Amino acid sequence: QVQLVESGGGLVQPGGSLRLSCAASGSIFSINTIHWYRQAPGKQREWVALITTGSTTNYADSVKGRITISRDNTKNTMYLQVNILKPEDTAVYCCNANMDWGQGTQVTVSS
Repeated sequence: QVQLVESGGGLVQPGGSLRLSCAASGSIFSINTIHWYRQAPGKQREWVALITTGSTTNYADSVKGRITISRDNTKNTMYLQVNILKPEDTAVYCCNANMDWGQGTQVTVSS
C-alpha cells in the first residue's frame, strides 16, 4: 500500500500560479505511474496528468500548456505546477498511485 499526502493548495487570484506536491511513502517501489486528478464542486472527478517512473508525462487537453508534472525521486515527491490559473481550475486536487489516493488539496481561484 502507498500513502500519498498532497499539499500546496490555497487561494490564488486568476492568472496566478501554484505548485502542488504529492509525497509518497510506504510501498513506493510498487509505483509505476502517478496520476493527478481534480474534482470541482458538483462535477465528476477529472484526470489531469500523469508521470511514469521513467518521467514520461501526459496531460489532459483541458490543461495542456498550463500545467507541468514532475517528480523528485530522492524525495519520493511528485509536483504539479499550475500556471495562469482560471476560476474553472477551482477544485480539490488529488494524486493517485495504483489503487491508493491522497486526501487532496484545495485550490481556489478567485479575485
